[in-house]
Amino acid sequence: MGLFDFILGKGKKVAEPAAPQAHQVSPEELQKLRNAKRAEALVKEVEALELGIEELKVEVDGAQAIVFGKAPTQAAREKAVLAIGNTDIIEKVDDRMEVVAVEAAAVFYTVKSGDTLSKIAKEFYGKAMAYPKIFEANRPMLTDPDKIYPGQVLRIPDVEPKS
Repeated sequence: MGLFDFILGKGKKVAEPAAPQAHQVSPEELQKLRNAKRAEALVKEVEALELGIEELKVEVDGAQAIVFGKAPTQAAREKAVLAIGNTDIIEKVDDRMEVVAVEAAAVFYTVKSGDTLSKIAKEFYGKAMAYPKIFEANRPMLTDPDKIYPGQVLRIPDVEPKS
């Protein structure tokens, strides 16, 4: 799918790994350890969603994540990218996953201040009452249609991308 931008510092809080004793590790080794721990935490985030992604692997370099694996559907692939990117430690996600059942990609939308799912549905589908379609497309990451925040990136399914 490619490279996706997110807002660093927004989103679900991911626990930072405890730093080892400073005298035992060089700054480069400390960064490698931090990246490995972040990657491990992100894999757990995606696995908790039970999306059925096989051979899931995440590599982290600073605030960028590269995700590999075999997703059963395009929706599962997109949800994994969003789960990784909508954390407070990731700014970019490089999606290198394969999809078993290829289908049309959804549009990604970054929530702005004042947005609601109804307002977003009105913009993309022409009617505010279509918000459940957006909510369902973002489950299980979203647990309540009223709990979205500025900077969060959502899947908007069944829409032609704007040129």
